[in-house]
Formats: sequence, structure tokens, C-alpha cells
Amino acid sequence: MNYPLFSKENNSLAKKYLTKEVFETIKDKKTSLGYGLERLIHSGLNNDDSEIGVYAGDKESYSTFSLLISPIIESYHGFTTSSLHKSNMNPEDLDTPNPDKEGMYILSTRIRVGRNLENMPLGAAISKEERNRLEAMVVDALSLLEGELAGEYYALDGMSKDVQNRLIKDHFLFKEGDRFLEYAGLNRDWPKGRGIYHNINKTFLVWVNEEDQLRIISMQEGGDIKEVFTRLVTAIKRMESRLTFSYSEKLGYITSCPTNLGTAMRASVHIALPNLSNRMDKFTAITKQYHLQIRGIDGEHTQSKGHIFDISNARRLGVTEVQAVEEMYHGVVALIAAEKALD
Repeated sequence: MNYPLFSKENNSLAKKYLTKEVFETIKDKKTSLGYGLERLIHSGLNNDDSEIGVYAGDKESYSTFSLLISPIIESYHGFTTSSLHKSNMNPEDLDTPNPDKEGMYILSTRIRVGRNLENMPLGAAISKEERNRLEAMVVDALSLLEGELAGEYYALDGMSKDVQNRLIKDHFLFKEGDRFLEYAGLNRDWPKGRGIYHNINKTFLVWVNEEDQLRIISMQEGGDIKEVFTRLVTAIKRMESRLTFSYSEKLGYITSCPTNLGTAMRASVHIALPNLSNRMDKFTAITKQYHLQIRGIDGEHTQSKGHIFDISNARRLGVTEVQAVEEMYHGVVALIAAEKALD
């Protein structure tokens, strides 16, 4: 492999930290699964607007290519090589009384985590047979869910038009076509081995074999953050009776993209802030103070509609799940107070 030529427009962290010295040291390295540097950076090299530019193929990628990935992790998360990650998913420790009981600002709350199975390649390196086997294991674990969490699994392969249209209407369906995932090799064999589970009340959802092997999502209308978190934790605990998730004492839950390491959690609200939308200086100052991200309601790289924003925690590594959710909560409380002050 020759030294990769990133374009002048490319500002990814992969480009920044893949110096010629680092390249010469890791260019011939491979994980025990045969995952090499070329595949690791392929998406970042071919997408000039990549922020990170690397996708791990397995847990081992994070140690094999640490000369490149560790500086990326430190730059993105502020997490040094001497730091340690701790997990806390105890709902009893969460202090988040509903910040909008009158329902004037928060439309909905959503908390999701990414999970990958221990001793299984990540999506960029997994084989078709392994992906199908993983899907069967997940479906088996989902069959344990009962009560409020009981629902049905829908395989993307062979999905009927009626089911497809309903899932699109509910904004549940994930689709092929993301170019970042495509260049990372995460869209291979589409739609085989992929599917969606949701409960009857449509407050719990699992994506199987999208970017990460599982995206586990709890959601509902309004601002009862603790209820959403508790539902998520209850489901994960039941699934863990049959599944073992990939975890590192150093990096937390292992994910395909380094941005999701640690808690692998994104806790968010859809919130209407018409006054603050005209005062983006004040808006961004508050989100920066509380380590929050601002997105449009259709997700990453989208714009706000009707002054409605998706506000979520930015920190995932080096904070516990409870801390991440509470950061989002305190930031939302501050945003609502600022919105009211501008009335």
C-alpha cells in the first residue's frame, strides 16, 4: 500500500493523524481477521467531508492501529490514553424530572445505544454467513421481550410493500445508500441479514445490522426522560441473558465508528425553539456549555424545520450513561429557560 493521497478539501481526523511516519509503522499491519489499514481508512479517503474517516473492522482494530486511532479518539472525545471509561445504566441514579410537563417545547424524547456482539467481526469485516447467523441470534434474544416490550421482527429481505410503507411512515425504516457506510463496506449483501424490531406501542425499536450490529432505541412523545431511559435499560438487560456485547475496560462498548465508543449512547429530544433559532449565538453558547449537539429533525447533516431541533449529548466516552443523559437534561432545561426569556 502506498501512502494515501487525501484531497485538499479533506479535513478528516484520519488525514490529520496519518502522518508518513505513522503510515510507515502501521501500513502492513492486520488484525487476526485480516483487516488492514486500507480498509480502515477507505471511507474517509473517498468522502472529503468525513469528520473522522476510519471504521473499525473488529475490536482488535483499536489496538492494532492505535497509532492512528488513539489520537483521533483523544481529539474527538478529549479522552487520553491514560483515561478509563466507566458504565452506569442504573435508572435509580438518574435525576431528570420532566423539564416540560406542560408540553410546550419538547415534542419527543429518544435514547439509543449501539451494540456489537463479542467475538464477532464488526460490520465492515463481517461475512454474509456471519451476518445471517448474528441476525438469528438477535431475533432469538428479542423473543424474550414481553409486556410493554413485546413486538415483532421484520426482515428487510423480502419485506412486503405494506410493511415497508408503514415503517417508512413511522420513520423506523433504515435504508441502503449512505455513502460513508458504503465505502466502509457496511452495505455489503444488502438487504440480507438486516431487519427491524418494534414493540406494539412503537416506543421501542431495534435496528439489526445497520452501521452497528444493533441500534437499540427507546422513545416516546413528551419529555419524560427517565421513563425512556428505564425502558431502554430493561430491554437491554433481558437481551443480555442471551447476547454478550463487545466491551473494553478502556474504551467501553466497541462500535464501528470511534465517535460512538464508550456509552455508544445518543440521548436526544426534538424541541421547538423559535426564539433561540433567531439567536444562534446564544443557542450555540448554551449547547457548548452543556456538551450538546444540534441537528435537524431528520438527523445528521440536516436542517431544522419549523424551528424544531434535535438536541443530544455530544460526550460518549469518559462519561457514564447516567452522566450523558443528565448532561442532555440540564442543557435542555437551560435552553427552555433561554427560550422563555426571549418571549
